[in-house]
Amino acid sequence: MPAQITSYPQDANGKTLGHVNLMVDTLIANATIEDLRAITRSLLATGTPNLAASFTVAARSRLRQTNAKRIASSNGLFVTGLDGIHAVPTPELENVLARVRSLYGAGMGFAGLSLLSSVVNATVGLRWEKEGSMADILVVIDADISQAIQSCKEELAGGRIDDVTAARETMSKLWASLEESCRDVEIWRGEFPFDRAASTLEDFN
Repeated sequence: MPAQITSYPQDANGKTLGHVNLMVDTLIANATIEDLRAITRSLLATGTPNLAASFTVAARSRLRQTNAKRIASSNGLFVTGLDGIHAVPTPELENVLARVRSLYGAGMGFAGLSLLSSVVNATVGLRWEKEGSMADILVVIDADISQAIQSCKEELAGGRIDDVTAARETMSKLWASLEESCRDVEIWRGEFPFDRAASTLEDFN
């Protein structure tokens, strides 16, 4: 007896796209995240270019549905370390950065930059040591901003920007966040952690 149809995925407009076979849906529901990643990478690597394009379209639809570009609060991204002076990152920051990478990886660079602006803002007023977990994560954030800007370029080139004004506001807010961070670091004679991001943004503008 053929396997039954168990679900009907929809696109962003609510249009039914097709069906998921019961056995395939069972696999999806029970496989580990590592297995699903391996299966997805193998499928995309061996499939046609159209398959990869369809995958990112589905990813963007899902991310819009889950409102992934929003961040509840930036207050819990960093805390004061055991010395009572220097800041350290929290697990919540890793969660936010994972969301950011999902966004710009799916071609939603501007949405990712909106989150990253909040992350940069959260560093203002903090102090950190030249070496350690905080310095390390700031290097990562700097790279994430540059990657998100590259995603923005592709988003523009692909004609996927519905609101150009909002996109410009996102870039302006990021630039303002970087400038404020730079001024703040100068006060305590620290090292500005987002040089690469600022340079990439300046070239983009």
